[in-house]
Amino acid sequence: MDFQLQATAPGSQARAGLITTDHGVIETPIFMPVGTVGSVKAVHMHELADDIKAQIILGNTYHLYLRPGMDIIGRAGGLHRFNGWSRPILTDSGGFQVFSLASNRKLTEEGARFRSHIDGSLHVFTPESVVDTQRIIGSDIMMALDECPPGDSEYAYAKKSLGLTQRWLERGWKHFNSTEPHYDHRQTFFPIVQGCRFPDLRREAAKHVADLGAEGNAIGGLAVGEPTEVMYEMIEVVNEILPADRPRYLMGVGTPVNILEAIDRGVDMMDCVMPTRNGRNGMLFTSQGIMNMRNKKWADDFTELDPGGTSYVDHVYTRAYVRHLFIANELLALQIASIHNLAFYLWLVGEARRHILDGTFAVWKPDMVERLTRRL
Repeated sequence: MDFQLQATAPGSQARAGLITTDHGVIETPIFMPVGTVGSVKAVHMHELADDIKAQIILGNTYHLYLRPGMDIIGRAGGLHRFNGWSRPILTDSGGFQVFSLASNRKLTEEGARFRSHIDGSLHVFTPESVVDTQRIIGSDIMMALDECPPGDSEYAYAKKSLGLTQRWLERGWKHFNSTEPHYDHRQTFFPIVQGCRFPDLRREAAKHVADLGAEGNAIGGLAVGEPTEVMYEMIEVVNEILPADRPRYLMGVGTPVNILEAIDRGVDMMDCVMPTRNGRNGMLFTSQGIMNMRNKKWADDFTELDPGGTSYVDHVYTRAYVRHLFIANELLALQIASIHNLAFYLWLVGEARRHILDGTFAVWKPDMVERLTRRL
């Protein structure tokens, strides 16, 4: 993987760059739709590519490992061939899911022992095994196994957790560098900065990660219960240390405003289930604010979903029609909302990139943040 830093916005830490992988070039800052089990819910691959204009999507090691399993994905020739997505893929190591979904989990120096949320079967993830699993998946960018402590963790627990994450990272990094890809494309490995809400732990973690010299780095353990301002503070602390010539990936964040604030603080890559999950529940994000499509006020509103903005789907659906679909419990409502929200997120980071490149990001962002927080 190669990264070219193209510009930094005046009056901001916001950056524009290019990430080059064997499956294509990614323009940063970028939002990555979440395809947990190898699919982005309610969205076809051609819609992701053509309508939403996604440049990279995510898969999740925990979910893919459990179902359909590595035998099937390996026999298919990797996730790209299994799901038909020809552009870059990033995989999470599964650590977050082990700690949030699995029952009876136990953390040791060896790794994470857990029971499947599907059938209760017993499994073990080690720093080495998740590298091997991501080799079989064939993701362009793979993540290190880490522990993600709750945002309200006490200092003693956060420190202990970080120590375990760092020891796991050393083992995962060594194993990555001693193994080869299974398929005909390169893979890269991102370490993850943890440390909860404590600046000294975050600095320690960021330095440890930076010293490895990986091709990119991730910031984890945020948006997990801590106040939003603490999240922004931790991003600033970490990005003072992470190398500027490598992409920075903020994991699992967030709202459109969170995304702009993260970009402003030097983040290049982001992902979140919010656009699809909230969309399936009737929440649409637009350039003028947020709409609850179940509200009666849209029943006879025949304007576009986002008048004055970009049309995010092939056909121009009215607010009245989309509300009707939600009230009637039509599956098409979930599809339209998911496509719309994802395309809006990609439009938003594209606009941020454009303003970074032309030097107007610091002027553009405050007005955009104000609009994004409105409830229509």
